[in-house]
Amino acid sequence: MNTTTQKAAEALELLPEDMRKPAVAYIIEQAEKLRTLKTLVREGLKNVEAGRVTKWNLKEFLREARSARTHARKKTR
Repeated sequence: MNTTTQKAAEALELLPEDMRKPAVAYIIEQAEKLRTLKTLVREGLKNVEAGRVTKWNLKEFLREARSARTHARKKTR
C-alpha cells in the first residue's frame, strides 16, 4: 500500500464504525466525478485542437435566451 492509501485507511479507522461506510461512499462518489470531469476536459481540448470550438459571447447568448422566452410567453397568451 502506498503512503496516501495508508493514510486514508488510517483516517477511516479513526472514524466510528457507523461513519466509515458513508465516508468511503463519499470518496468513491468524488473520485467518479473527478474521472468524469477529466474525461470531459480531455474531450473539450480535443474539440479545441480540431477547430470545433467557436468563441462564445455570454451577453449575446443571454439576449437571445431572453428574447426566445419573451416570444414563447406571447404565443401562450
